[in-house]
Amino acid sequence: MRKNMKTKYIFASSLLLSLAFTGCQDLDTAPEGDVVTTDQKEEVYIQNPERAEAAINAIYSQFNQRMPNADALGLERHNDIGYPTIMLATDANGMDVVSDNNGYNWQGSSLTFEDRDYTSYEAQMVWNDLYNIIFSSNNAIASFDPETDNPTFQMYLGRAYATRAFCYFNLAQLYQFTYVGNQDKPCVPLITNENSADAAANGAPRATVQAVYDQIEADLETGINYLKSAEDAGESRPDRRYIDQSVAYGIRARVALTKQEWAAAEEAAQTAISLSDARPATIEEVNHPTFWDVTEPDWMWGVLVEESDPVVSSGIVNWPSHMGSFNYGYAWYSGGKQINRALFNTIPDTDARKGWWLNADTVSANLTAAQQALMKGYGFGPYTQVKFAPYNNELETSTNANDIPLMRIEEMYLIMAEAQAMGGNAGTGRATLESFIQTYRDPEYTCTAASATDIQEEIYRQRRIEFWGEGLIWFDIMRLNKGVDRRGAGFPQAASVYNIEPGSAILLWRIPQNEINSNQALTEDDNNPSAPAPTPVQDITE
Repeated sequence: MRKNMKTKYIFASSLLLSLAFTGCQDLDTAPEGDVVTTDQKEEVYIQNPERAEAAINAIYSQFNQRMPNADALGLERHNDIGYPTIMLATDANGMDVVSDNNGYNWQGSSLTFEDRDYTSYEAQMVWNDLYNIIFSSNNAIASFDPETDNPTFQMYLGRAYATRAFCYFNLAQLYQFTYVGNQDKPCVPLITNENSADAAANGAPRATVQAVYDQIEADLETGINYLKSAEDAGESRPDRRYIDQSVAYGIRARVALTKQEWAAAEEAAQTAISLSDARPATIEEVNHPTFWDVTEPDWMWGVLVEESDPVVSSGIVNWPSHMGSFNYGYAWYSGGKQINRALFNTIPDTDARKGWWLNADTVSANLTAAQQALMKGYGFGPYTQVKFAPYNNELETSTNANDIPLMRIEEMYLIMAEAQAMGGNAGTGRATLESFIQTYRDPEYTCTAASATDIQEEIYRQRRIEFWGEGLIWFDIMRLNKGVDRRGAGFPQAASVYNIEPGSAILLWRIPQNEINSNQALTEDDNNPSAPAPTPVQDITE
């Protein structure tokens, strides 16, 4: 049975976060006012293991919540659902997840980049969601003796460090341009256990990109070491909501790829593959709607959702409501989510993924007669996604308890291929890519790219197809210094058709106004510059 432990943390700024962090360590101070040592805390955890488990579960409970920012925002937003908020917003910022900007589409502000206003609801939610997880990670780290030889506590520490690294890595890519060439530019405030007291008193300035990446890599190294010790002693994760060694190496592979450290990226991806209990999904496993259950063979890490979770009992305040085509939710009324038409047209008919979306005639070869009839009945248009199955494969279900993918092992193979090609072995990278696609997606695939950069571009195309709707591609846009060209994508409103150049200021998120006002170490001048809304351009039609 899945465990359901929900701990709610709402913070409006890094200052408030620091104060909350200082105040929530109930084991740090005895009733008489004496400080409790880490040894004493560890003894408490040994006697009460459920308290130790609660410290780590507090982290993962925040990945998927029902409107955790309602107090901070002063109102309820139905796209306020924890980390999936970020997935939905960044996908809407890009060019591959197409949708109609109407009253039922809660991603409208991200479609038009109004979310870049530092007073926007999305600006506050994205910032809060990631820092909430960071501070729960800090709290968990502070709860255990760093010198512990208890394998269970080592496992908890490893998860906390790796999760903190994951959050800072996301922040680094949202609030500044890619690592290479921008190392000295301001990134985001770094709050760790070592500086939380000072941050509470004096605020925390924006650290440089280099400093943030140094912290990310240090956290990953520490986390991996703890996880290795724990796993060598026989510890294992009960389910894939938790980070294990393979996931930590997967995060390390993402970081190294972003830093263009090709050999390190290849090694980390290979290690992630070798340590993982996941394997790539076969053609037969992806030639129908799927991607709803964390136990699927290719999932390395995901958000585990229970039927009893508030996001599910809400009916519509959840990720499947916004994304799904087969289940009850906002997508039924907003017109759903479509793939970029130009990208769809690059997918051969021999590729099983072609059927992840309806074609121009609103038909998919991947669907049963009942599934196809449902698509017709709800009037979904061409290129609508049928990639994600409903919960328990039950058509028209209102129980939106789908798990949410955070990392699939297919990504590691594509990282490995890109790292090989860009690291000086173009032929090896091309062979790795061809072998992967031929085996798992399209048996007739051939990579015609020859140069390293052309192979990288082909892998980028493959990533846009493979991870469509999974909240990953915005980070590729930033990592590869791409723009956002929506021409020919099929956006229904002319006002949403942009061609944003690489490096444009509008691509960066802005630190929310509440953070600027309450963080003593930040001023208006420290924020990313305000940018005008993108100007619509003439669309390209077939």
